[in-house]
Amino acid sequence: MKHTPFNFKTSDGLELFGRVWRAQTDPAKGIVNLVHGVGEHSGRYAHVAETLTKAGYHLAAFDLRGHGLSEGKRGHAPSFDQLLDDVTVFLQESQTRLGADLPVFLYGHSLGGLIVIDYGLRRSSSLSGIISTGPALALAFEPPKFKLFIGKAMANLAPSFTMNNALDVNALSRDAAIVKAYQDDALVHDRISAKLVMDMFDAGKYDLEHAAEWQIPLLLMHGTEDHISSAAASRQFKTSADGKVDLVLWESYFHEIHNDIGKEPVLETMVNWLDEHIQ
Repeated sequence: MKHTPFNFKTSDGLELFGRVWRAQTDPAKGIVNLVHGVGEHSGRYAHVAETLTKAGYHLAAFDLRGHGLSEGKRGHAPSFDQLLDDVTVFLQESQTRLGADLPVFLYGHSLGGLIVIDYGLRRSSSLSGIISTGPALALAFEPPKFKLFIGKAMANLAPSFTMNNALDVNALSRDAAIVKAYQDDALVHDRISAKLVMDMFDAGKYDLEHAAEWQIPLLLMHGTEDHISSAAASRQFKTSADGKVDLVLWESYFHEIHNDIGKEPVLETMVNWLDEHIQ
């Protein structure tokens, strides 16, 4: 299975790196558009692409600004609105390359999971559905107080000031090979800017407070032993959004449910949900 790389310009002139894995069936059922998590990159989702393309879906992905092969200071975004703008341009690029007449889905994990939920609430669109896994609606741990103090201060004084993202790599997956591959990946970094940290907190708070306004079909999935993003926050979002959200909790799974031991049923659940929402 091969992917086709491409580049595109953001609304503020930054060049971002994208890639497309094409459906292994003809015609394709739809387009799934991926938004990855903080510090990582789209290339870590090739095995997800294998499952989705075999099931008849194109998978398009891009490296967030400041990540992977995209331009921008590592771990920084000038605003959360700019990240949403980047997603809009990416969706346009995706449809241009893969077909404007196909059902379009957004799929995000962690920071990406927060971005796609925020996108669904704040931006009107004709999306057929959204998948969010381990969304960073809230943290599952209490960050060091001194880092919060620095983040709040520097977000105003020097927004692009970056620090260690404090990500516990051992909390990503129960699969030691996944953790090792993450640590050895030259495109993975551990930086996050003060502005992005505070914007993530604000976006998560907004999304939880406005969950009752949710309108788009949403598959929300979380590992019960996620010690990075809060599974309780996902439950809260589901409760507020009521019947508009399908919540699936994966017992004993860590943060990256798509990379954990027993990932096959997770990916199968995604495919089955997509199949139910392509009309």
